[in-house]
Amino acid sequence: MSDGGVLAGGCLCGAVRYEVAERPMGVVNCHCGQCRRFHGHFGAYITIPRETVAVSDSDGTLSWYRSSAKARRGFCSRCGSSLFWNGDESDLLDVAAGSLDQPTGLATLRHIHIADKADYYTIDDGLERFPQGAPEPP
Repeated sequence: MSDGGVLAGGCLCGAVRYEVAERPMGVVNCHCGQCRRFHGHFGAYITIPRETVAVSDSDGTLSWYRSSAKARRGFCSRCGSSLFWNGDESDLLDVAAGSLDQPTGLATLRHIHIADKADYYTIDDGLERFPQGAPEPP
């Protein structure tokens, strides 16, 4: 984490780097089948306004895969690191928490899509759990 609370991160090979100018509330773990396949386990994300993310990709390795009719996933085409989830109708961007530089000062808030979680692990941390996505804020 750089001075001023700005979060930064990037892919494994360093070709894609980003800075997040707005601090998220925390991390959300998504257990849906697509996240499990994209990350190799459940996906841990921060959600921030898209306009607060500055991406540096001078080699053009950031690629986008249309993973559903409503969203796409960003990854580095050189090293394969999963970086982003972007819903088509949203001004928000989900950033893979594992790609953030440490320390982040963040904590995990909740689990979503637990109805789709894999059978090889349990969720027993006492955090909020939602069978599908989290409810919309009031």
